[in-house]
Amino acid sequence: QPCWREYLTTRIEQNMVVNCTCPISECRAQPTTAFIYSIVSSEEIIAKYEKALLRGYVECCSNLTWCTNPQGCDQILLKDGFGYGAACSKCSWISCFNCNFPEAHYPASCSHMSHMTCAKCSHGFCWRCLKPWKPTHKDYYNCSAMVSKAAWQEKRFQDYNERCTFHHRAREFATSLRNRVSSVREMPKIRTLAFVLDACKVLEQARKVLAYSCVYSYYNQDAESMDIMEQQTEGLELHTNAL
Repeated sequence: QPCWREYLTTRIEQNMVVNCTCPISECRAQPTTAFIYSIVSSEEIIAKYEKALLRGYVECCSNLTWCTNPQGCDQILLKDGFGYGAACSKCSWISCFNCNFPEAHYPASCSHMSHMTCAKCSHGFCWRCLKPWKPTHKDYYNCSAMVSKAAWQEKRFQDYNERCTFHHRAREFATSLRNRVSSVREMPKIRTLAFVLDACKVLEQARKVLAYSCVYSYYNQDAESMDIMEQQTEGLELHTNAL
């Protein structure tokens, strides 16, 4: 029993207990959970063993993942299949289920998040192919991981289409909000909400411009004007989201 205890304790501390076998080389039997509980008495070691079991279970389930909050969170999330999930019930962080970027980034697609930068040395690299971002990556689609021109074109269309659809839906929300506010104004003893109506109208117009700027950017082939366009669009979207 002391030999088993030392063997299992070592395996657990080295995070190698899952699927470990009998120490006799000819024997492929695996110790059961009940057997491990009967041999190992340390509460700290048992806690590590249970964490290893849970970690192994989550990794085996394609519909489960860990919360990706960079501040640290041990909550298990159920993937919803839409590329982004509901807020974590423990820390309220929203994770992306389709790429290595730690946060849900809709309407930006996962390919938009390819450009990663080290927080310590500011080195820019692509997480798809792990090569330096400059000078090989002129844009988000110029990556060796994109296997063909057809795939590049399809992905580019999908990304712009997603962004355009998002702004159209946000515009519909602003219109609905304006209609609701208008109905409130007509009620007696309610002070005027003209400033809210004006804000809703501005939102509608801004979302319309943002939606069609996606169409313009998709068909624009001028790299210099594209850089200016993207900067202006980014600024407008920032202020629109704040509003």
